[in-house]
Amino acid sequence: MKFYIIDDDINIVRILTMIIEENNFFEIIGSSCDAKVAFNDILLFKPDIVLVDLLMPEMDGNVLVKKIKNLKPDIYFIMISKVLDSELRADSYEAGIEFFINKPINKIEVQKVISKVAEKIEMGNTLSNIKKMLKTSNKSEKDENKNLMKIKHIVGMLGMLGEKGTNDIIKICLYLLENDKSFTKCDLDSLNGYLGDSPNIVKQRMRRAIKCGLTNIANLGIENYDDDTFHIYANVLFDFASVKAEMDYINHKRKVGGKISINKFFEGLILKCQDN
Repeated sequence: MKFYIIDDDINIVRILTMIIEENNFFEIIGSSCDAKVAFNDILLFKPDIVLVDLLMPEMDGNVLVKKIKNLKPDIYFIMISKVLDSELRADSYEAGIEFFINKPINKIEVQKVISKVAEKIEMGNTLSNIKKMLKTSNKSEKDENKNLMKIKHIVGMLGMLGEKGTNDIIKICLYLLENDKSFTKCDLDSLNGYLGDSPNIVKQRMRRAIKCGLTNIANLGIENYDDDTFHIYANVLFDFASVKAEMDYINHKRKVGGKISINKFFEGLILKCQDN
């Protein structure tokens, strides 16, 4: 991921640079304390993500974001500000930003926000590649890749794409869809060669991946309980009581988090994939 930073305070630029470059997969390709200079740099360098200060002389962050978005809609923006005014913040989201980072800079908040945006970009790229594959495949390949796209989209929404067990989930789900089977009637012993490991090892990996998905959907519910994605996946892929228990665990209201059910998860995943 390539980053560009704009802030009229050079110290903020330096702090953000140090935080971002701690991740070996992230690179700062430019920075500026002048919004007009930054505007030309961004069009030239084409970064993936731009961190921009809201209040700057000559051209504020909202104006800059709108101008760039009109020319380069694929560039993602994160706004930096100590301003708490709800109208100004609403204007920023309307201009096209993804998230706010509050001043004074908090390292953990910065890492969390940029990781979320980077993951969103990666997921978009993955889906874009899958769509390209679908256009060039024959009919049977199209059906399989269409299912793959749906599965990856769902597990991507749950933040599970980086988990080892997610590959097992994708393989098994494709097998079930292709053979019109339910997970409860699937014999994992017969899929040893297909999965590459014993059923017990595969189940352990899948449990860890699904638990990660449960934690992520619970965090989404905490951030925005009215989010449609939260309600769809909390009820279809998980038991809602378990999601609520995980939310309470994250908020330190209980000592144990929610439980996951592999059967429930696969039933929901197959159901969502079969939706038109």
